[in-house]
Amino acid sequence: MPLFPPIRVPVSSALLRERWYHPRVGKLDRFAKVTFAEETARVTRGAAAWHDAPEVRLERVQADGYLRVLRPDDLTSLAAPWPEAREHDEALVELKMAGDHVDVVQVKRALLRRQAREVERVEERDPPWMGEQPLWFVAPHLPAWLRGVRVLESFSPGCYRVGPSPFQFLWIAANELPLRDELVPFLVARSGRALDEFARWVAPRRKAEWVFYMLQYMPMSPWTREELEQRFARSDDPEVEARRQEILQTLLAHSPDVKERLIEQGTEKGQLIEARAALRRVLARRGLALTSTQETQIDRCSDLATLERWLDQAVTAASAEEALA
Repeated sequence: MPLFPPIRVPVSSALLRERWYHPRVGKLDRFAKVTFAEETARVTRGAAAWHDAPEVRLERVQADGYLRVLRPDDLTSLAAPWPEAREHDEALVELKMAGDHVDVVQVKRALLRRQAREVERVEERDPPWMGEQPLWFVAPHLPAWLRGVRVLESFSPGCYRVGPSPFQFLWIAANELPLRDELVPFLVARSGRALDEFARWVAPRRKAEWVFYMLQYMPMSPWTREELEQRFARSDDPEVEARRQEILQTLLAHSPDVKERLIEQGTEKGQLIEARAALRRVLARRGLALTSTQETQIDRCSDLATLERWLDQAVTAASAEEALA
């Protein structure tokens, strides 16, 4: 059972587009950031909040976002790394998703963005702010090369302090984190089998539109995606069926190509049904009885041209077998 039950909030199509689409941010990255923003407010009950990072006055130096700590004491009871934010009013967050590079260049760039944010905070205040900006690096795993150049201290599964460092530098390896409700903002960075495990676990715990975007953007395995999509099958449970309809409507609203494909499939299906019915009518009018095997043969035929050929043959055939030759 989730730590806190999901809250169902009606969301308009326009608002969905505003939340999930940003012209300068990749869809998977935006999905991770929106999840971080929504889940942080929910699982910490407002003790911490995510903010999209503004561009600082350096060319193209912009972090993914930062956590603003609002009520530090309320983070104490949550799973790591949340309690590590208690001593700070803000922590810069770098999100690296499945498939992203996590090499020395990316880490150095993250450190540059951390330093830029620190300078910005100093310039914002009078007298100048004298603190050190924390950096939380969230990635699927801890890279082997980092172990060779830094001192790493594991303080909880998936959570490492990176040293030596004059500021708080945490590395959060999403693949190693436990499946906990309050850790969903970090768990979206999982990859491989760990991502499949997370997707199966989280799907029944989140609202329909979030699950839809997870299926659309996250690079889980085809078999896991198919397994989860099967959950959208029609159900006798009114609540489950309402959830399915909501997901389908969201899918059609945001995927015109899928809508067009479904219309084409529906048209083709209707033509097949009509062709089978016409074939049976002609055979019945001519007194050519079908065996159970032949009934199955007609039902299983999904080629419209074949059904039309059988219909033409049924007009003059001496038997049902000859008509279906």
